[in-house]
Amino acid sequence: MFSNISKKNIGILLLGSTILSFGLYHIHSFSGITEGGILGLTLLLHHWLGLSPSISGLVMNTACYLLGWKILGKEFIVYSIVAGGGFSLTYAVFEQFGPLWPELSNMSLTASLSGAMFVGIGVGISVWAGGAPGGDDALAMSLSKITGKNIKWIYLISDLVVLLLSVTYIPLNRILYSLLTVILSGQIIGLVQNAGAALQKHKKNTGRTQHEL
Repeated sequence: MFSNISKKNIGILLLGSTILSFGLYHIHSFSGITEGGILGLTLLLHHWLGLSPSISGLVMNTACYLLGWKILGKEFIVYSIVAGGGFSLTYAVFEQFGPLWPELSNMSLTASLSGAMFVGIGVGISVWAGGAPGGDDALAMSLSKITGKNIKWIYLISDLVVLLLSVTYIPLNRILYSLLTVILSGQIIGLVQNAGAALQKHKKNTGRTQHEL
C-alpha cells in the first residue's frame, strides 16, 4: 500500500522539521512576530469570536490534511505524519532549554529576516520531500497541485489575507515585520522546492543516460 515510501525522504522530512522547530522556538516565540496562515487565523478568531485556537486549529488543520490526502495521495499523509511528528518532538526538546538569542526580542528586523530563513528552508525541504509540517503547508501543496501555480505564490496570497485581517487587532508595526517574514519565507519555500525538484530531475536524467550507455 505504501511501497513508494522512501527512507531517504523520511530523513529529509525530519531534517526540515528540525530546522523549522528550531526557528519557531528560538526566534518566533521570543520576538513577538505573528504568523500568517492557519496559526494567524486561529489567533484572529480567538480575538474577535473568543474561539479557542485548540478547536479552530484542529478543525482547519484536519480539513487541510484531508484535502491533501484527496489531492496528493496516501504517501502524502504518511510523510506529513513524519513531518508533523518530527516538528512536535524536536520543538518539545528545544523547549527544555532557554533561547539562544534572547536579545532578538528587541531586534525585530533581525528576527524577521532570520525567522524567514529558518521557516523557508525548513518547510521548503519538507515540501520537497512530499510532506507538510502544518495544515497550511498541506493546503498550499494541494492548491499548487490543483491550480498549477508555484507554491510560493500560494503561500504569499494566503498569508497576506490573514495578515491584513490581523491589522484589526495587532499594531501596524508588528504586522509590517510579520509581513516581511511571511513574504520572504514563502519565496524561500518555493526556491528550495524548485531546487530540490531540479536536482531530482537531473539525477533521473543522469541515471537514464548511464543506463542507455
